[in-house]
Amino acid sequence: MLRSQRGLKQAQETGTLPAVNDPNAPGKQHLAVSAIGGDHTGMVHELTRVITDCGGNIAESRMAALGSEFAVLMLVTGNWHTLARIESELGRLADGGALSVHLRRTEARASRKDLLPYSIDIVSLDQTGIVAGLSGFFATRDIDIGEVATRSYAAAHTGAPMFAVQMTINVPARLHVAQLREEFMDYCDSMNLDAILEPVKS
Repeated sequence: MLRSQRGLKQAQETGTLPAVNDPNAPGKQHLAVSAIGGDHTGMVHELTRVITDCGGNIAESRMAALGSEFAVLMLVTGNWHTLARIESELGRLADGGALSVHLRRTEARASRKDLLPYSIDIVSLDQTGIVAGLSGFFATRDIDIGEVATRSYAAAHTGAPMFAVQMTINVPARLHVAQLREEFMDYCDSMNLDAILEPVKS
């Protein structure tokens, strides 16, 4: 490793210099990107190549096939000029009509030490309103939902329609977790949901 590279690595590790890909580094700006288009080979490459060629960095991303469409969510960082170029180039990419792109300038998420992250895994027979019911349960308790992923599938042996939910929630430290767990399990029992709630492993 070159001396300059060693020095940079040591500075990053000791905290005297922000890491190159740190989304919270001073001077970095943030762009939320959502894109959806017909699912085809190379779509992810088309989007990410634009960002890379413009000098941007993908700090976070979520990508999934939804029916015959493919959806992408990304948090992109860079300086003002970099993000302006990305906005322009992604706009050109969307002008063809095959891709719908929405761009929004945003800020880095502030760290909240008064919130405790918990993960939730749920499996049940497929039924209407599962996600709406769960989100309502947490909203009435002022609990923030950080992430949600769901999928429908057929049970291996019976072929019954099943529904799975994975969530990350941020529980205010002021709440009594044991009571929350009891209320949550009672709710899940009432809705015939098999659920697990546990702290997020760091």
